[in-house]
Amino acid sequence: MGAVVYVNGTIRPADQAVVPVFDHGFLYGEGIYETLRTYAREPFLFDRHVARLRHSASLMALPVPFTDDELDARVRETMAAHLEMTPATSSGELYIRVLLTRGVGELSYDPAVCPTPTLVIIVKPLALPAERTFTEGIRLALVSLRRNHPDALNPVIKSNNLLNNALAMQEAYRQGADEALMLNQAGEIAECSQSNVFLVLDGAIVTPPLSAGLLPGVTREFVLDLAREAGVPARETRLTPADLERAAEVFITGTTREVTPVRAVDDRPVGDGRPGPLTTRLLAAFRQRVAQPA
Repeated sequence: MGAVVYVNGTIRPADQAVVPVFDHGFLYGEGIYETLRTYAREPFLFDRHVARLRHSASLMALPVPFTDDELDARVRETMAAHLEMTPATSSGELYIRVLLTRGVGELSYDPAVCPTPTLVIIVKPLALPAERTFTEGIRLALVSLRRNHPDALNPVIKSNNLLNNALAMQEAYRQGADEALMLNQAGEIAECSQSNVFLVLDGAIVTPPLSAGLLPGVTREFVLDLAREAGVPARETRLTPADLERAAEVFITGTTREVTPVRAVDDRPVGDGRPGPLTTRLLAAFRQRVAQPA
């Protein structure tokens, strides 16, 4: 695996890293996380990810016991340890996962029993999608499992409790698809199990609004900014499965997926079944931007 893990100030190889079983992240799924990747060995959009981490924490009354600069220092310390401990796997880009849990405490839902949150940072080599996923596109499965209702477990919280996403992705795997597309309780398009979704309708890029019950993706926001800078109409709007049938293009966005074209939803091709011009243009703009020096 070639991973190293920071746990509350101690950095070890992955097979030696431990979290106590009485940690409420393990017992109750009380925790949040962010996934980052590097470009030129620099964590990409770090400030936006930390802002979302803090927002997730605020929605579950979870203290964040560090400043942004302190977290940045700990991430870089773990990256440096990865280079030192696993030099054979440290030549490329890195995957970084930051997890913050309620911490260790008695078997109780009372946050007061957990005085100190647990911070975990995982750093490992970034496994990039095959380039054909960008040149040929992927297939989505419109799954039957609905996205969590915001009044039950708000998807705005990037929670360690990913059972809803995992079950959706398992259904997609059974259908031979690359990603699961999920609807909300109203039958509207929400998001994918691991990414946000965009459609091209009547020459404009559209994506579901946060009110449809989805995670405010960092890459989603970045791509919306890129589209507007390029003069491409881009907006949030309510979408249904019927919109998929008339979409000229469909693509997904995510930290490790960048801008990935969708060639088909279930067994129905999108457009002519190849990456469309706006998707290709946005992917090129994305890669041009990340290649620029900070």
